[in-house]
Amino acid sequence: MKTIPFTGVRRFSTGFFSLWQAFRFLLANPSLLKYVAIPFVINVLVFSATLYWGVDLFNGMVGEYLGPQDVWYWQIIAVIVKVIAGLVTAVVVFFAFTVVGNLIASPFNDVLSERTELLLTGQRNDEPFSLKIFMADMWRVLGDELRKMAIFVLLMIFLVLFNFVPVAGPPVYGFFSVVLTLFFLVVEYTGYVFSRKHLGFSDQRRFILGNFMASVGFGLAVMCMLMIPFVQFITIPIAVIAATRLCCLHGTESA
Repeated sequence: MKTIPFTGVRRFSTGFFSLWQAFRFLLANPSLLKYVAIPFVINVLVFSATLYWGVDLFNGMVGEYLGPQDVWYWQIIAVIVKVIAGLVTAVVVFFAFTVVGNLIASPFNDVLSERTELLLTGQRNDEPFSLKIFMADMWRVLGDELRKMAIFVLLMIFLVLFNFVPVAGPPVYGFFSVVLTLFFLVVEYTGYVFSRKHLGFSDQRRFILGNFMASVGFGLAVMCMLMIPFVQFITIPIAVIAATRLCCLHGTESA
């Protein structure tokens, strides 16, 4: 498909509201619901596990460093430590859910992306789900996901080290961690289309840079939705549909 000439704010708006358009597309095509159901259940289970682990992590940090004390200033320190521990726990749960949830659900997301593209291109295919085809593609998809997740986690660990740099470190970490997360989310969800078409990361990178504002809008919308309790359960499959629609709209051939 030919690239449609969006510019500036309109491109950003297209990317940002792509998840809402994807949700409407899903309602208009109920045949996709069966491909959303399995990732939805997986996301609920993964989030429940990561939340349980996060609460245990929070209690461990607070319990280890905050013994019972009667002095007044220790109460202030306790509040500060609890706030910091809560923020750390929230960040850990968010990234653990994003990484693990995407990894486990990736084979199902690949099928969802493929079926979405078939509907968008007008090549409707009502063929039932094939376990044989699914198993054939599963290892390819999982291999791609493992490589992307490993790179993302390593880069995020590297960025955490900036927090130990006085004054300038935390702002640098905050800025680049957001940029890295946005880039990762765009790479993650458009990756299903590029992998299926046997296009490499260089093609995907050119596509993202060529549609920079739309990519930023899409990544920001996904990141915001993943931070909303319970909404994140449906965010991953909706983001798969949205990314597939963006790729079809802007054309991967131009990458």
